[in-house]
Amino acid sequence: MQLHLVDGTYELFRAHFGAPAATAPDGRQVGGTLGLGRSLLSLVRTEGATHVAVAFDHVIESFRNALFAGYKDGTGVAPELLAQFETAERMARALGFVVWPMVEFEADDALATAAARFAAAAPVERVVVCSPDKDLAQCVQGERVVLRDRRRRTTSGEAAVRERFGIAPASIPDWLALVGDAADGIPGIPRWGERAASLALAAHGRADRIPDDPAQWSFSVRGAPGLAASLRQHRGELELYRTLATLRTDVPLSERPEDLEWRGARRADLEALCAELGDDELPARLPAGSRER
Repeated sequence: MQLHLVDGTYELFRAHFGAPAATAPDGRQVGGTLGLGRSLLSLVRTEGATHVAVAFDHVIESFRNALFAGYKDGTGVAPELLAQFETAERMARALGFVVWPMVEFEADDALATAAARFAAAAPVERVVVCSPDKDLAQCVQGERVVLRDRRRRTTSGEAAVRERFGIAPASIPDWLALVGDAADGIPGIPRWGERAASLALAAHGRADRIPDDPAQWSFSVRGAPGLAASLRQHRGELELYRTLATLRTDVPLSERPEDLEWRGARRADLEALCAELGDDELPARLPAGSRER
């Protein structure tokens, strides 16, 4: 059994900005939702997925916003895109997929929880996390849990993560804490760039294990005294940023791996939703002979 865990929020954003624009009969912009539906359907129709769950940020804010005021929120997201979040979840459900809408947690936390839990299940041969988000690289386990960038058609296991970042997947939260992550509003530590962070974590594993004294470092990097001074000055922020960048694996998901099996679309729901959105083509894309839930 191979599981596909899909970052539905990313897929919605990708469809909104990349798919043809579309307007519902009531005037709403729905191109992102329809593009998402086509993308999810292609996962089972052309990519051969059999067991699928889709995680969404039902709201953009999470528990991390209470920890750090600068963490990402809905600021700057186009209203016509925000308005499609709920409809996108309806689309995924109508297509027959398991849907995880996150409120307190983020979609990435749901994906990380499922990846960690299901990778240990006996019937599961591989977990494919469908997202290009570098945060999710921390979930990778050898070739058993991998990242799939569907747009670029690339799959990354542990060797690919090490090649890209120069560190093990477990060190990704520390790397993001040092370097920063603009997409999530994590500023990072001044002076620390990607190369210095990769060298330091390859040598010491975690950011809190990097000695304050650069003479004790097990790696060599240009500008070590300045890097060390910045690290000493920002230890408190570093721990906070690491917490923000660490995906949770305790999201309360009730499904078992077998519950993710795609058993066909809820055709009545799908046809009703597509009629509401002004699209009569999507139901016709269902695989021939596919079952109806």
